[in-house]
Amino acid sequence: MDKEKIKYHIRGLLEAIGEDPNREGLAETPERVANMYEEVFEGIQYSNKEIADMFGKTFEMKRSSDSSSAIVMKDISVFSFCEHHMALMYDMTVNVAYIPEDRVLGLSKIARICDMASKRLQLQERLGDDIAEIISLATGSKDVAVKITGSHSCMTARGIRNVSARTVTKTLRGNFKTDKMLQDMID
Repeated sequence: MDKEKIKYHIRGLLEAIGEDPNREGLAETPERVANMYEEVFEGIQYSNKEIADMFGKTFEMKRSSDSSSAIVMKDISVFSFCEHHMALMYDMTVNVAYIPEDRVLGLSKIARICDMASKRLQLQERLGDDIAEIISLATGSKDVAVKITGSHSCMTARGIRNVSARTVTKTLRGNFKTDKMLQDMID
């Protein structure tokens, strides 16, 4: 990430909207924004495979041949930025479910995967697909589901300004595509 270029352009943006980038309250804003962008867009530098490798710590899970189980984690908080307006996607919760093969993912790793995947310019629909792909790569499971519910400031703060609008997306893979009981687990 080129922080010097970000600072240069933020300064220009401040000038373009009619602000004085030298005034006391704005003098350090280009640096602050560059530091913030480095943090909130960290996921841009990694592929889904690299995120799966980074957070793919798994543990052996022995189970009898006649048992089946799903791992479900709900209400993982994330935020992201819409790639269309660079507007904040906020108050987002992610529910993740997968059916393990022989290994289970460390629970904190599920939340870390969601967090890192959200640190990109995103579409909510793609974010769900990215998380599902990363979980699948990390666990080896083809049976993954992701539900995301969130607010988009491009809907709530501009344009239509509908502050109560919430977007819900679901990504279903493997048995989650056809099994209603499994689908109900992520709601």
